[in-house]
Amino acid sequence: MPNRTFRVGIIGADTQASWAGASHVPALQAQPGLTLAAVATRREESAKAAAKAFGAEKWFSDPYEMITDDSIDIITVAVKVPAHRELVLAALKAGKAVYSESPLGATLAETEEMAAATGTLHTAIGLQGRHNPAVRRARDIITSGQLGRIMSARVGATTFGYGPQSPAAYDYFNKAASGASFMTIATGHVLDVIETVLGDITEVDARTELLWPEIEIVDTGETSLRDIPDHLDMIAKTTSGAPVSVQVLAGVAPDDAGFTFEIRGADGWLKLTGDHPAGVQVGDLVLSSSVRFAAPDAPVASGIGPTADPIWTGASINVGEVYASLARDLAAGTHETPGFAHALHNSRLVAAVETAAVTGERQKIEG
Repeated sequence: MPNRTFRVGIIGADTQASWAGASHVPALQAQPGLTLAAVATRREESAKAAAKAFGAEKWFSDPYEMITDDSIDIITVAVKVPAHRELVLAALKAGKAVYSESPLGATLAETEEMAAATGTLHTAIGLQGRHNPAVRRARDIITSGQLGRIMSARVGATTFGYGPQSPAAYDYFNKAASGASFMTIATGHVLDVIETVLGDITEVDARTELLWPEIEIVDTGETSLRDIPDHLDMIAKTTSGAPVSVQVLAGVAPDDAGFTFEIRGADGWLKLTGDHPAGVQVGDLVLSSSVRFAAPDAPVASGIGPTADPIWTGASINVGEVYASLARDLAAGTHETPGFAHALHNSRLVAAVETAAVTGERQKIEG
């Protein structure tokens, strides 16, 4: 089906501070093999507004009606994590390809259930940092052996989230029950980029802290209690043999944001750097190295949605790469795009890091 255009329906494409509007919509607009066919929200008014703003052909105030619409090929689930399970399972039951934001489930059990329900259907998980062209080229350098034996690696990562203040709309990120925690999101994305470049993590020794247990809700003046960690220090071992030291900091001001991934081998070094305030998974990265390498591919997408806050500039870059990979798989009948099985791997890895932090004991990661 090389000339077919696949039709995408996004659940959660709201015009009001929507991640889907900032990233998925412009990412799709850059794809020749995909088109935004429909949007779905929980209210008719917002669904109509989103369809008009984003140029979708159809709108739905009931996401399940969109899921069962025969004209939709791919369902994108871009809503709060606790709502993922029912929507994803319904889409899989309808035989649709599914792209879900990460984490896939609010609990490890939910993630296991959805991964088991995938069968032969195409899925994609929103661990988009691994798809960044600079990350892919860094992986090529490592696997080619140009750096020689990998001796060590160091990662420093920041996010403006999970700090001492929060709007009321985002307070759910501070609650473990939401599944959308500092560990499952900020840390989960960082771990996935590490594994993309250096191979799977096989052991972890970690410590977490809760630096801001009381959160100021800026638009109401109330105080909320955070019940999740907001700081991580970790030492990991990877299949490359290299030990990796990792620090993930929350609540970092946008002007001070940064991501640095330094790898040193016996014959050279490489470095990945970025400065998006939301973290490594958002925006572009720059690759430098002591060895020669082909420039990373140009990203498929680079724009921002028409209703998005400028702080999300660059959010479509890595999401666009996920869509491009998924479109290639659908056209060729392949399954190269990391999907729900990979989501389960990432969730189990995060759970192992959390266990290491709680018990103070090194955890071995099973394949």
